[in-house]
Amino acid sequence: MTAPVRTAVPGNRTGPHPRPLSFGRFVAEAQARGTLVVQPRMGFSDPALMRAGLLATKGAADAVVGTMTIDSYTRVSDEVSAVRALNSGVPLNGFPITSYSPHTSGWVLDGVRDAGFPVQIRHGSARPQRIVAALARLGLDATEGGPVSYCLPYGRTPLLDSVRNWQESCDFLAALRGTGAEPHLETFGGCMLGQLCPPGLLVAISALEALFFHRAGLRSISLSYAQQTNAAQDREAVHALRRLAGEFLPDTDWHIVLYTYMGLYPQTRRGSLELLERSAELAVDTGAARLIVKTAAEAHRIPTVAENVEALRIAARAAARHRDATDARPGDASPHTDQADNAVYAEARALVDAVLDLDDDLGQALLKAFARGYLDVPYCLHPDNAGRTRSHIDGSGRLNWSEIGAMPLGPVRDRGRRLTAAGLYDALSFVQRRHDRTVPPSASRPPLPSAARRPAAHRQHTQEVAP
Repeated sequence: MTAPVRTAVPGNRTGPHPRPLSFGRFVAEAQARGTLVVQPRMGFSDPALMRAGLLATKGAADAVVGTMTIDSYTRVSDEVSAVRALNSGVPLNGFPITSYSPHTSGWVLDGVRDAGFPVQIRHGSARPQRIVAALARLGLDATEGGPVSYCLPYGRTPLLDSVRNWQESCDFLAALRGTGAEPHLETFGGCMLGQLCPPGLLVAISALEALFFHRAGLRSISLSYAQQTNAAQDREAVHALRRLAGEFLPDTDWHIVLYTYMGLYPQTRRGSLELLERSAELAVDTGAARLIVKTAAEAHRIPTVAENVEALRIAARAAARHRDATDARPGDASPHTDQADNAVYAEARALVDAVLDLDDDLGQALLKAFARGYLDVPYCLHPDNAGRTRSHIDGSGRLNWSEIGAMPLGPVRDRGRRLTAAGLYDALSFVQRRHDRTVPPSASRPPLPSAARRPAAHRQHTQEVAP
């Protein structure tokens, strides 16, 4: 089969698409049989390569979700630049779903997506309406993001606009339920800036975005959390997120999705695969149902299809080994219930309650929370973020607050602790150095990777914090 000629006519429509097993049901069935669902973060602008990538990952493990990650131009609604690049033969860092005709995109998915292989559209947009409309035209019903998490880290779109845009997109997706679909939306809130954000805030934002989706009428939701710097603290965080989901998402099919560490990645193959395996074990330990993997190439370049397949296989095998060794099933809630009453839960619940008390309309409550500094992401330079909070990594590797600004939290043990430029680099590279087993001298620290200095709209779909 050859790829159809690319066109840039987003308005073209194709006929109705059959709907396979819903995304949420697929994950639930895998979880019920004790299998961790694994998923890559993969996207290519060439339709033939995108199709080949989906086909290759489809058979990589027992339970795999396919991914079509959208390119940077499409994320910021710059289809003109996307089409110009396509017509010039310039590869993009993702699939430009709104610049190809539905016929071309449909060809990519034809015979690939089925009941055993759902496909999720991943993007990073504070203006997702056209992306959501395009995926719906293809018969797809799973995507991710959120009004906060796809606004603050990615550019300068006002939070007010992002909340409005995401409300429209959630309303659109919820309306698809009237067609017999069960659209699925994953909050990206547990991955804010990828690193150096203490888990209490990550868990709170993930829970608040999930509640935002729920109030818009969505009933199939996943809540995200990104692996951080201390395994014990991460376990507390995922247990806390599970407890909040149970408390705030009635009549909802929900699950937890864990991301393999999103900050500066180990540069050695040994270190990168070790970190990937630790994330799979964390998913098993905490009852997470799905794992977004990273590859051995993450520190150097955008991964190939083969590298994505390898990462899926390694993660799935690590999860199975760990599950067998601990005799724990990811879908069994009982081992996790008594671990949810912890410090991360207390901090996250305080933040969630403070936000919900601000306004009955959750979108307005989020706007007020950031305006008052009740939610304040450390090292985030977005104009709508107060920027008065700071964090640090203690001797055990736990992420703690050193400044809380106006956030409604209790006393901070290390309040006033200053983080120098050298200290910031040490914190950013903490996981990388630990798994590569290297400790570079303070005097010879290299500059941050170029990916952290490029404009946000044109980075790979990985977040890193720049000082």
